[in-house]
Amino acid sequence: MSLIPSFLGNRRSSVFDPFSLDVWDPFRDFTSSSLTTPTTETSAFVDTRIDWKETPEAHVFKADVPGIKKEEVKVEVEDDRVLQISGERNVEKEDKNDTWHRVERSSGKFMRRFRLPENAKMDQIKAAMENGVLTITVPKMEMKKPDVKAIDISG
Repeated sequence: MSLIPSFLGNRRSSVFDPFSLDVWDPFRDFTSSSLTTPTTETSAFVDTRIDWKETPEAHVFKADVPGIKKEEVKVEVEDDRVLQISGERNVEKEDKNDTWHRVERSSGKFMRRFRLPENAKMDQIKAAMENGVLTITVPKMEMKKPDVKAIDISG
């Protein structure tokens, strides 16, 4: 499977040809069934969407974690400036008399990791959860502007 559209037909050529259609496709080994029927171990991980924006004052992470209590989410920072967000969404208990028609909500463990930049204030990170959105704010250190001294030119 190629990432380049097949507008040139099913052309196969040498690896030295820069227009060769033999492009590595990272999704080649996934079948459509593996994408539509995720396992419980990774399904919540796949569905955990996180935005990371940088403002002049801070790095702000926003994660969608609907249906998860703040006690079920863990925010940690490792020594090597890695922010880790993890948690678990438990499976709803089944009653033997229930008939399920559709199961689309994911359950299981999730974990996301981000390497923070050098200007992050590691000791002032704050996290808050509101309406199923986890917001993590990582303040930035002020970048000291170098002192510039004008030098008179003699002569």
